[in-house]
Amino acid sequence: MHQNPDHDEIRSLLKNAKNIAVVGLSDKPDRTSHMIARALQEAGYRIFPVNPVLKEPVLGEKPYAALAEIEEPIDIVDVFRRSEYCVPIAKDAVAAGAKALWLQQGIVNEEAAAIASDAGLTVVMDRCIKVDHAILLGRS
Repeated sequence: MHQNPDHDEIRSLLKNAKNIAVVGLSDKPDRTSHMIARALQEAGYRIFPVNPVLKEPVLGEKPYAALAEIEEPIDIVDVFRRSEYCVPIAKDAVAAGAKALWLQQGIVNEEAAAIASDAGLTVVMDRCIKVDHAILLGRS
């Protein structure tokens, strides 16, 4: 069974990351994925919206239908999809060369965690990246 990294490892991951692909990002400002992506931008990260239904820029960034379309290095794949959709996302994160797979609060998939972890990615499940950023780095 997967165990999340300790606070020091999560702090290091967040401190060293620059690019975060947000899978399942909504263009609706009242949705949690949108609010968290905006907060990540405000904290200095570059976000890459990943959602095949998005056609217009979200938070000033071009949307992508899939992780494979992103041509820049991805540090963290932050997932806002239901647990049952996470296995293909984990495979895509590995194929894209991401450093970490982060399943947001309420999202748990042991198979996806194993796929990513076995490929050397740091895996965080069932945690909010914005909350951890605020707690571990002292800003939101």
